[in-house]
Amino acid sequence: ARLLCSFQRCFVCGEMGAAITCGEKGCDRSFHLPCASRGECVTQFFGLYRSFCWEHRPEQAVKAKPGQNSTCIICLDPVEDKKSYHTMACPACQHAWFHRSCIQKQGIHAGIRFCCLHCRNQDQFVMEMLAMGIRISKRLQPSWESGQAFGPVYQRHKRCNASKCLCPGGSEQAEEEGPWQVLLCSSCAAKGTHRRCLYLSNSATTWECNCCAGLGTGKRQ
Repeated sequence: ARLLCSFQRCFVCGEMGAAITCGEKGCDRSFHLPCASRGECVTQFFGLYRSFCWEHRPEQAVKAKPGQNSTCIICLDPVEDKKSYHTMACPACQHAWFHRSCIQKQGIHAGIRFCCLHCRNQDQFVMEMLAMGIRISKRLQPSWESGQAFGPVYQRHKRCNASKCLCPGGSEQAEEEGPWQVLLCSSCAAKGTHRRCLYLSNSATTWECNCCAGLGTGKRQ
């Protein structure tokens, strides 16, 4: 099989080694998997994992057509004024339009919760997208709900951002109290400073960075 593939030429890029052949009987078009999208081919990631060239790929049966000012429900950018390989529609409500690249990303990140973002239909929508070559991950939890997605947002800033840090242990050293305790900006909490680096007294509990207070007018205490 490897030997046979090595002699097959990709009809998209023209290079040898095309391992995928169109599933339509009698069609001998072959292509590389990375070239499939550029050649407007469809690969179905279920069942027999069949692939089809641009001429024999499955087409959506929805009768609706996007309006002149229709936008992608995901990225909000304009879509084409007709159904195409790159412009798709929800088969259930037929009012949600989206780019193929956008819905593909949605399928990877949403996992088993993948559905139409307009009508929330899942069964008919998922089967249609699979048939149209959209790959859907099997993740149980959407990527935007995982702890890792928002982890950096919930991490407390612990670094001294003074233009000249005076701490012998460096700007990363942060003690619980004393001159090397890091105080965060009382407005944004995105910048910090050691007490000693801005000559703040031990009684000082708040300060504002220059960005929040205005350059040259930063409140030190």
